[in-house]
Amino acid sequence: MDNYLIVIVCGIVAGFLARWITLRSDYRHYPTYPHGQLVHLAVGFIAASLGAVAVPAIMKPDFVAVTFLVLAAQQFRDIRNMERETLTRLEETKLIRRGTDYIEGIARVFEARNYLVIITALITSLVVYRWGWPFAFIAGPICIFLSTLLMSGQRLGDIAEVVPGKVHFQGSLLMVEDVIIMNVALPQTKEKILKEGMGVLIKPKNDDARLTLDAPGQRQAIIHDVVSILGSKVDIAEPDLMPLARKQVDKGYLGLFIVANEPDLDYLMEIIRKIPVLESARGTALKSYFGRKAAD
Repeated sequence: MDNYLIVIVCGIVAGFLARWITLRSDYRHYPTYPHGQLVHLAVGFIAASLGAVAVPAIMKPDFVAVTFLVLAAQQFRDIRNMERETLTRLEETKLIRRGTDYIEGIARVFEARNYLVIITALITSLVVYRWGWPFAFIAGPICIFLSTLLMSGQRLGDIAEVVPGKVHFQGSLLMVEDVIIMNVALPQTKEKILKEGMGVLIKPKNDDARLTLDAPGQRQAIIHDVVSILGSKVDIAEPDLMPLARKQVDKGYLGLFIVANEPDLDYLMEIIRKIPVLESARGTALKSYFGRKAAD
């Protein structure tokens, strides 16, 4: 009994630490408030407990007890639905929205992290059962490191080049280099845009990246992350200063325009390079036979 207790405790500690470390609260990761963090840490503790208890249940053996892992999978699916509904409701109050693709990506990540917690607790418990509790200090950190590695994905800087773009007007058309952004009529708004506006070009490195940048969800994620850090001077019913990302239809790159509270062009480009590539927007044309032929 004492041996099983040590196995379970080591598994729970490793799994809970994995969830704690992967619970990132920054400008783009929900939750950002203590109550939301507590909910996810509590669910992470439950997931760690399920993974840790599985090993003693199998070794006893009590295979019926392992069936609760199936119920746990259903509960974590509900966590995904809960996050999706919560963030969708919060969208209604935002001037610059995340977009449905970004929300779906966040919800999917929260579900996946709970599965990683179960796997971390399960492997740590198995190692402790087989070789003793000191090996938990080896198995636990390795599993936590692999969990954080699996949760990291591509950034825009990996698939696209971000360079400065000149903001100017052709008549009433606002342009970033040769990319048409929108029509601006008021002279005072034009003057403000020329004085405070910033523009960048986001150039895809290949056809897969071009398809990713084509996705409206990915563009909205770029705008949301930039505004979350640098701020924006857009207000309700004031569309002339709305940050936008438009496509150069002939060449496939994006032009992004923003009038920010913190007008730092270098920092703007660095933020864009670190924005995650959404799974739902990721292009894979070059992996197909016809995609490779078309690119030749």
